[in-house]
Amino acid sequence: MRPARAPSGNLGAVRRRLELLVLILALIALDQWTKSIARKTLPTEEPRHYGIVTLLYTTNAGAFLSIGSNLPPGVRAGVFSGIVTIALGIAALALFHGKVESVADEVALAAIIGGGIGNLIDRLRFSGRVTDFLYMSAGPLHTGVFNVADVVITFGILWLLLSWGIARRSTRSRNS
Repeated sequence: MRPARAPSGNLGAVRRRLELLVLILALIALDQWTKSIARKTLPTEEPRHYGIVTLLYTTNAGAFLSIGSNLPPGVRAGVFSGIVTIALGIAALALFHGKVESVADEVALAAIIGGGIGNLIDRLRFSGRVTDFLYMSAGPLHTGVFNVADVVITFGILWLLLSWGIARRSTRSRNS
């Protein structure tokens, strides 16, 4: 007797989930690798300027652009480690249980998860602080100091906001 084969749809879903897991792991690895290089090479040097990009070492106890860095340490740990861990877990459940409708939205959510885990690793390893090392400046426009995890999180959030906005507009058009 031969074992039953999974329907091709299930096999495709399993393959897709594996691809998303590999993407998440690759983003975490890229983030941690770049932060490791920054921690080894940048703390003792002057900032390095490459056109609009500057490499400089700093750590951040808050979120993107130091939001929340002035919170009391216990509250900050609860928000940036506890709540973020729960949110990442919920996002992973949604992603891996097929609750996301489009492949592009799956990639965006995987980016948010990968970046979130990358920053969470730093928080757990370095007393609640995240390694940042990238700064961009073009004339009067400039960013705060950020890292690879921040870039992929921002990409994922912007993609989902755009995607959901387009979907909502499309739904309204059909209902009119």
